[in-house]
Amino acid sequence: MTVACLESLTFGLGRLVRAADLLGERLLLLTGDPAHYAYELDRLPAGALDVVVTDTFDMERTAGLLRRTPGLRGLISSTDTWTPAGAGLTERLGLPGLDPAVLRLTRDKAAVRNRLHDAGLTRGRAATGTGPGPGTPGLLIEEAGLPLVLKDTAGTGSQNVWLVRNEGELGAALAEASGRTLKGRLFAEPYFPGPVYSAETLTWDGRTRLLGVSSRLMSPEPHFREEITAFPVAFPAPRQTSLEHWLSRVLAAIGYTDRFAHVEFVLTADGPEVVEVNPRIGGALVGESMCRALGVNVYEAMVEAALGRRPRLMDTDLPGGPAAAFVLGYPAAPGVFAGVTGLDRLTGMPGTPAWYPVRRTGDLIEHLDDSRGYAGIVYAEAETAELATHRAVAAANVLRVRTVPAGREAPGG
Repeated sequence: MTVACLESLTFGLGRLVRAADLLGERLLLLTGDPAHYAYELDRLPAGALDVVVTDTFDMERTAGLLRRTPGLRGLISSTDTWTPAGAGLTERLGLPGLDPAVLRLTRDKAAVRNRLHDAGLTRGRAATGTGPGPGTPGLLIEEAGLPLVLKDTAGTGSQNVWLVRNEGELGAALAEASGRTLKGRLFAEPYFPGPVYSAETLTWDGRTRLLGVSSRLMSPEPHFREEITAFPVAFPAPRQTSLEHWLSRVLAAIGYTDRFAHVEFVLTADGPEVVEVNPRIGGALVGESMCRALGVNVYEAMVEAALGRRPRLMDTDLPGGPAAAFVLGYPAAPGVFAGVTGLDRLTGMPGTPAWYPVRRTGDLIEHLDDSRGYAGIVYAEAETAELATHRAVAAANVLRVRTVPAGREAPGG
């Protein structure tokens, strides 16, 4: 029996393989570039899963390949980029899955905001009249107010996001956006001030369980670069219960009845405000942090959901474990990635810190204003998320992500 993955998040593949094995399933990874998963694949025993290299953007070819897969019982699509394709393939092949229309909705941030506004779950609507014209800036300000956020309806990793605090910044942002290739279309929404968090939830048959909340420490304005994450945030019990109730209403409003969700929100002075709803488990090391902090392999729930079975995680008493935190390692300047110095100094530091590489020596790093720019992740643990953050930051501070100017060969490249 086989469960297929249409690409995957960078980390978590090993956990997913072990979950599939436990449930008596064989994991098949369809990927256009297995090197993207080198860290995970290098640590798995030979033959632990099947890897098929194919053009995963070619849906006809991918559908044909899946039809020829013996004993195919489920399909996992855990990335933003391949969510719509995965939904279409699941429907076409008659596999268990969420309504494709709901998944397509989650990939349209403007549509999600307006749906939530209609349900009374956000104070701001999306302003979508961003086409060229002399009246555009005034119309956006009238609809979204100032400050506002201009962004891509299908963007990922904080790419193509502009904070606009005045009319001059709006004109500059619109001009810059006109030269960008967007995954969706441009829209504006109100800027909600406050700390950013991500709720890690599991929903089945319309019931949502809040597994925990990740902190999201961001770069200074005007950028929204993700830098430090910790799990689980220790909210007082009443606030935790209130958040779970609110998240249940948010997911229900968009018809999200099953599977993991990674809901980014701002905790404003007037309550939580959704940033976006991602129909997947959290990226980077969020999944790994959840496994360790909750004391269970949460990826078992991902496989069970793909098989159309109620995940046991919905009802399991969680044994718990150490809290986790991680810091994304960015270089000081763009260029060709030339390695990381200071890794030897991690030995003996508190929290058992470890470096999880994302980039390979010789890779070009061009963008430092969003998550395309980090080369790896420093991970650490402690008794609480707060203490884990201190340890992860201390460990990250002894490392230096090095780049050399493009055109020069990086050592080992």
